[in-house]
Amino acid sequence: MPYINVKTNVALSDGKKDIIKRRLFDNISIIPGKSDRYLMVAIEDGVDMAFHRDSESAMAMVEVKLYGGSTKDAYQKLTAAICMILQDEADIAGDYCYVKYDEVKYWGFNSFMF
Repeated sequence: MPYINVKTNVALSDGKKDIIKRRLFDNISIIPGKSDRYLMVAIEDGVDMAFHRDSESAMAMVEVKLYGGSTKDAYQKLTAAICMILQDEADIAGDYCYVKYDEVKYWGFNSFMF
């Protein structure tokens, strides 16, 4: 039950958003036991953001929420993949991209609790 939310100050075309979503779906399996079957992705572009007092450079804040959890190694690999995707598709440098992981104890879906 993963959820990935990408917030960026970059204005993205619908085509770029689709490519980013597809690549995130392709890479979620880096986390053992996770697949694209239940992955939900949101992309918020054109967000007013600043980092290092800089609001002109391309940047992103990515939140990854997971039912249960994983290992630091798996998170490292997914972080590298996410940063590469955003570098390739939105020209966001890795040092302007935060990736935050939340391990969720309770997760509801289709009127059911896991």
